[in-house]
Amino acid sequence: MLRSLNSGVSGLKGFQTKLDVIGNNIANVNTVGFKKGRVVFEDIFSQTVKSATGPKSNPVTGAPISGGTNPIQVGLGTRVGSIDTVHTPGSPTTTNIGTDLYLDGDGFFVVQDQAGKSFLTRAGNFKLDSSNQLVNQNGMFVLDQTGNTITIPSGFISFAIDQSGAIIGVDVDGNSVDTGMKIGTVAVNNPSGLLKAGGSLYTLTPNADSRNMAGLLARGSNASIISGALEMSNVDLSEELTDMITAQRGFQANAKIITVSDSILEELVNLKR
Repeated sequence: MLRSLNSGVSGLKGFQTKLDVIGNNIANVNTVGFKKGRVVFEDIFSQTVKSATGPKSNPVTGAPISGGTNPIQVGLGTRVGSIDTVHTPGSPTTTNIGTDLYLDGDGFFVVQDQAGKSFLTRAGNFKLDSSNQLVNQNGMFVLDQTGNTITIPSGFISFAIDQSGAIIGVDVDGNSVDTGMKIGTVAVNNPSGLLKAGGSLYTLTPNADSRNMAGLLARGSNASIISGALEMSNVDLSEELTDMITAQRGFQANAKIITVSDSILEELVNLKR
């Protein structure tokens, strides 16, 4: 069997995965808080035809006898080395809604589902439910810096969130009152190590950070919170469309390798005739 046939098949599989990632990026170009993916290829191990040799010299006189030779290897194709999540910041868009929050800097909001499981997110499109609890679009509770849910006390005619995340209420007399609650934000050591959970949510993994959620909340983050704005996707359409063209051409080139290899095999079979 020709090596080129298997190499072409591996190339087809790799570029199909790249096109899958590009398609997902483009589909989420307007998704709040979405972070694009990136495919990195690596070569499969190579078959060594001849090993390298060092220069040889006469052990007595030291005169050179022969020079060194380089190894001779034949590559056996490619594979996907990693699919990285690129956590560059997305562009802010103004909404003028007080509960829409944009994180300016590295960090994540923390939300919790009904089962008590915590998630990280950059999507700050929050709102108040009928019980004055701050929740996201899926009804998950937004946590404060102590890991508790946030409920706006009754008696305030309105409230605001400052850049530190502190919630300031306005009473019936128009006075500003510090509620003592603060939006919780966390920073992880390796954001690319987070696991996507759908809904613009991430879960912690051992390679993202060795601390638990309580430890992350206790430390907090240096990101500023901008009220009345949302972070849009960091997908660059021009970059994605260019990558799609190169991936398409790579797919076509590998398909051509398979076609040529098939023609050669056909010639070998026809030698018997």
